[in-house]
Amino acid sequence: MDPNDLIKAQLLDPRDMERMLQRMARQLVEMFELDEDRGETFGLVGMQTRGVYLARRLQAIIKRVDDIDVPLGVLDVTMYRDDFMLRAKQPVVKETRIDFDVDGRHLVLVDDVLYTGRTVRSGLDALMDLGRPASIHFLTVVDRGHRELPIKADFVGRTVPTLPGEEVRVRLQELDNEEGVWLVQPDGAGRAEVDGAKPEGDD
Repeated sequence: MDPNDLIKAQLLDPRDMERMLQRMARQLVEMFELDEDRGETFGLVGMQTRGVYLARRLQAIIKRVDDIDVPLGVLDVTMYRDDFMLRAKQPVVKETRIDFDVDGRHLVLVDDVLYTGRTVRSGLDALMDLGRPASIHFLTVVDRGHRELPIKADFVGRTVPTLPGEEVRVRLQELDNEEGVWLVQPDGAGRAEVDGAKPEGDD
C-alpha cells in the first residue's frame, strides 16, 4: 500500500477474501455443471497481474473441494488496450500463456477490479484472436462502477460505489505481502490520468 494514500475503508480482510473465493468457486462449478467427466469444457484465464493469482486460487479451491482439474491460462492485454499509443511511458508487456484449446470451451476471465470496462474489452479481443470459445464470462473481486463501455461482470465478490478520485486497492499475499481490499484516496488523485497511465487494478 502506498504510504501516501489516505485509507478511507477496509472493504475485505483475509478471511473475507477466502470466503468470497470459495463462494465464487462454488458458483463456477454449479454454472458449468462440472464433474470429473466435464471439467475440460471450462477454463480460467487470469488477467495480468492480480487476476492471475486469483485464478490460481479458484483453480486450487475447485481441485481441493471437487477434485476437478480446471485448466488455467495467463493473459496480458497490454497490446490490445485502446490507450496503448497514448501512454507517456513505454508499457511493460507481461506473459500470455494459454496451453489449452479455447475453441468450443467456456472461459472465465478473472481480474481484481472492474472499473471502466476497457481492460475487459481488451481481454475479450485478445481471447477472440486465439480462437472461438463457446462463451466468455467475467469474474471480479470488486465492481467499483463508473463504466465507460457496456460491460458487466457475471461473478462479483463485492459491489462498491466509488466517488471520482477514489480508488480500490486489492492486495494479495503472494504478490504484495498483505491481504485485503481497501478504498483509498490516492496522493495526487487524478495525476495518473494526466500522465497517461491508470493505476494497476483499475481498468
